[in-house]
Amino acid sequence: MFGPDFIKNALIAAPAILFSLTVHEFFHAYIAFRFGDTTAKDMGRLTLNPLAHLDLFGTLMMFLSGFRFGWAKPVPINPYHLKNPRVADFWISIAGPFSNLGLAFIFGVLFRIAYGGIIQLPPGIVQFFLFGVIVNISLALFNMIPLYPLDGSHILKNILPARYEIVLVEFERFAPFILMFLIIIGGFGFILGPFIAIFVQLFTGLKVG
Repeated sequence: MFGPDFIKNALIAAPAILFSLTVHEFFHAYIAFRFGDTTAKDMGRLTLNPLAHLDLFGTLMMFLSGFRFGWAKPVPINPYHLKNPRVADFWISIAGPFSNLGLAFIFGVLFRIAYGGIIQLPPGIVQFFLFGVIVNISLALFNMIPLYPLDGSHILKNILPARYEIVLVEFERFAPFILMFLIIIGGFGFILGPFIAIFVQLFTGLKVG
């Protein structure tokens, strides 16, 4: 794990992951604020400062997993402060994955410029742009999975008729165990891999996988 390439990978991967997680959580907080909940703002979470969003264990897991897995602190939301809570929860939840897709697009443009030779940049910077595309697409698709506590579970709950909410709440009791099991066995790589490859090719022009 801590081989000769560890420092090189850390210098490229860690900043891209931390920045992407920070943007993801910032947009959750920003949309919550726009819908009337100031909880995240009052706690100093409405910021692009990565230190405000770092989770100690999530950051440790990022390094221990070889920069394949990690997380930031979830943004605190008080539903009683939200205007139209059902609609607000939908947009708050989808804001994180959408922000990562936007970042992936920006990193893709930068990669195409650098990789195409329009601007000569060091190879490490070019790799940073490419990794930025991959990690943001991965974050967006992973968080859209409808398993609690991922964003996709909130999105699903708010687009389905309200009569299904009781069933979904009951399912949420077991969802974290399903989520952890799939992470341990690498199931998400198998499930999401083909979709990640499609988006990476779309944004960078490179065929991967």
